[in-house]
This record gives sequence, C-alpha cells and structure tokens, in this order.
Amino acid sequence: MKLVLFAIALCVVLGAAAEAQDVKALIAEGDRLVEEKFDNRKALELYLKAESADPKNYATLWRISRAYIDVAEHLPVATDKQKDEQLAMYGKALDYANRTVQANPKGMMGYLRRAIANGRVALFKGIFSVIGLVKEVKADLEKAIALNNEDKQALAVAHYVLGRTHAKVCEKPYLVRLPLGLGWGDRDIAEKEFNTAIGLNGTFIMFRLDAARNLVEMDEYQKARDLLQKIPQLPVQDEDDEQFKREAAALMKDIAGKD
Repeated sequence: MKLVLFAIALCVVLGAAAEAQDVKALIAEGDRLVEEKFDNRKALELYLKAESADPKNYATLWRISRAYIDVAEHLPVATDKQKDEQLAMYGKALDYANRTVQANPKGMMGYLRRAIANGRVALFKGIFSVIGLVKEVKADLEKAIALNNEDKQALAVAHYVLGRTHAKVCEKPYLVRLPLGLGWGDRDIAEKEFNTAIGLNGTFIMFRLDAARNLVEMDEYQKARDLLQKIPQLPVQDEDDEQFKREAAALMKDIAGKD
C-alpha cells in the first residue's frame, strides 16, 4: 500500500512539474511573438492556454491583460458595434488585471495593468465623464511605483503612464477641473514622470513623443526638440513605432523656429 501511495504521489509531483514547464514554455513563446513579431493575437492564444493549465499564475494573468489591451487598441472603431467590441475587450483586460492583483497583491504588475486598462476605458468614454476612474488610475500607478518590485521596463511604463495621466488631466483649465477633484493634474509633474521613464528606457519612442507633446503645451520648445530629434534613429520596439516616428516628425515641423 505504501508503494502504491508513493507511486501516486510521485505521479502527481511529476505531473505538476511538467505542467509548470508547459506554462513557462507557453509564456516564453507568447513573449517572443510580442517582442519579435508584434503578434498580440497569437500571443494571447498562448497565454490563455497557459491560464488553462494554471488559472492563478501571476505571470500569465498580467500578460493576458496586456494582450487584450494591445489587441483592442488596433480594432476598427468605425461603427457602434465595433466600438462596443473594443470596450468589451478593455473590460476583459480589466478583469484579468484584477485577477492579477488577487493572485499577488504585493506585485506591481497587477496595479500597473489595472491602471492601463482603466485608463483605456477612461479615454474611450472621455476622462472628464469618468472622474472616479481617473483617480483610480492615478492611485494604482502610485501603488505600482511604490512597490517597484518587477523589472526596469515595467517601472518605466508606470512612470510614463502616470506622466500621461497628469498631461491628459491638464487638457482642461485648472479652475474647471479643481471642483471635480482633479486639481492634482500638473504638467511639471508630467514632465518629471516622463523624464524618469526616459531615464529608465531612453530608446522607447512613445515615451519621448508624449514627453515632447507635454513640453510643447508648456511652451518649452527647445526641450521638446531635444527629445524629438533623436527619435528617427531609435529602433522599432513597438508595432506603432513607425507611426510614432511620423507623428514626431510632424511635431518637429510644427514647432520649428519657435522659442
């Protein structure tokens, strides 16, 4: 009987080990597809397979949230039905972000992915129509930054999104947003957060482009040019980088000669 129980226990252990290896392999292949091919749909399929094998795996859950965002961002939105599909996908990203927080409340990725998912919903609906959501975005980003226990790229993204949140809030005059509880929005803080993100990852084009846009709104044209002029030489690291390069060139042209 003891030998039988031992054999059963050994099979369980070996099965769990094999399952863990399968999950790691699926995640690794999904990451490769994201980083090398920008194939977020196929990566999402692999991450979902990994979730089936281990439904509470922290590393899998936050990647699924990220993948839903990356796929949703590029959906067509010409019709109401298409817009509804995009919003539903952002909702899935939010659900997985919440599950990530539940899986590991002390990890920063759940809070970062939840901030990004809520941020996308806020942008979709109009940030001044979902003020509570915007405040949640800020709180989650500050939580993620305070935890600071993942890789450097994740921290860079957290600082970038916090900078972008401040910049978006500042699109309305201070006296208009103050009664709404959004008086904390500050372009100087946005500049600081963008600079921190760039300091952590100086070759990511989106960081420099949005930092430059914020500086243009502050009439800091030379600072903006300093950021923009390096973008044409930067490597493509994101599926939208070619478009970002075109936008950067257009912005550089718009502010030419401004002091």
